[in-house]
Amino acid sequence: MSQKEGGWGFSTRAVHVGQGPDPATGAVVQPIHLATTFAQEAVGKHHGFEYSRSGNPTRQALEECLAALEEARHCLAFASGLGAESTLMLLLKPNDHVVYMEDVYGGTFRLFDKVMKRFGITFTAVDAADLDAVENAITPATRLVWLESPTNPLMRVVDIDAVSEVAHSHGARVCVDNTFATPYLQQPLHLGADVVVHSATKYIGGHSDVVGGAIMTSDDELEKQLRFHQNAVGAVPSPFDCWLLLRGIKTLALRVERQSENAMTVARALEANKAVSRVHYPGLESHANRSVAQRQMRMFGGMMSFEVKDEPAAFRVLERLTIFALAESLGAVESLAEHPARMTHASVPAAERKRVGVGDGLIRLSIGVEDAADLVADLEQALASSHA
Repeated sequence: MSQKEGGWGFSTRAVHVGQGPDPATGAVVQPIHLATTFAQEAVGKHHGFEYSRSGNPTRQALEECLAALEEARHCLAFASGLGAESTLMLLLKPNDHVVYMEDVYGGTFRLFDKVMKRFGITFTAVDAADLDAVENAITPATRLVWLESPTNPLMRVVDIDAVSEVAHSHGARVCVDNTFATPYLQQPLHLGADVVVHSATKYIGGHSDVVGGAIMTSDDELEKQLRFHQNAVGAVPSPFDCWLLLRGIKTLALRVERQSENAMTVARALEANKAVSRVHYPGLESHANRSVAQRQMRMFGGMMSFEVKDEPAAFRVLERLTIFALAESLGAVESLAEHPARMTHASVPAAERKRVGVGDGLIRLSIGVEDAADLVADLEQALASSHA
């Protein structure tokens, strides 16, 4: 960021960093540069762009904006969140070891367990909310500690600063998947993390119409390695996808504030409902690490999960919802509900799901920007069926 941009507030950066007016036309909206290749004045003499896999003006604008929001020196954009994660993991080599939060997104678990293990990388799952568990899992081969906070789908909260201190004392880097919290609610680089990843498909895009991912870091050497791999592997977003993400970013703060407010109302209503045995939401006083979330986050976010008695009851609730769509993904303006054990976390073996607490009666909610009273009423009428 420039000195001027460094003094801007979050929403001002979201609207202006890396974006218009276009110097050629005065357009206030960032142009979409669809060109796959760029003419050179002479061999090696160009305007910063050669081939769109290596760099594209629309993607550069997105990367500048996201870096400013996460207050990082660097951002690299990818075609999906898993594309970003995979590229980061390619920096590891055989026999390297990764400690990861046991309650992670099912796609992340699948990447670790079914793909990266085949290349000789080893993994240990821990409850990273337990600092001793993290330290005990670290070995001389540990190169990376992988966190989510809040986690998917149990909304556990990790003390990022404390875990980072432990990891760094052993020479390991810390990566935080900040998708649930968004850069607006939480900035892990300021809490000691070395690298942040996002599924930009979710809150950053915000409208269920674009898939994307991002990596942010302030480590110059790490950025060089990642930039090489971004180009060499090629999991880059299209210019149009970058433009859609830039459009979504402009309202990120507005959306997340409304979603967080709605989520608090919904969580309290669910906690008072007799058909619900437990609600997982870091804003509730019943949450084990609410004080950590309060310290790390601006608000508590729009994601939550809750438990009913069993899978049939969960299915009845999901089938009766009318405003909430039964769908995977999250973070968009519309409210979504899903069954982690059968949907987003189906790739996690049943025994592992049970061990970490992802039960068959668990329902995950992504709270949208609708009227909170309507969301509560929809859930209450659906929950009335769970005793059937």
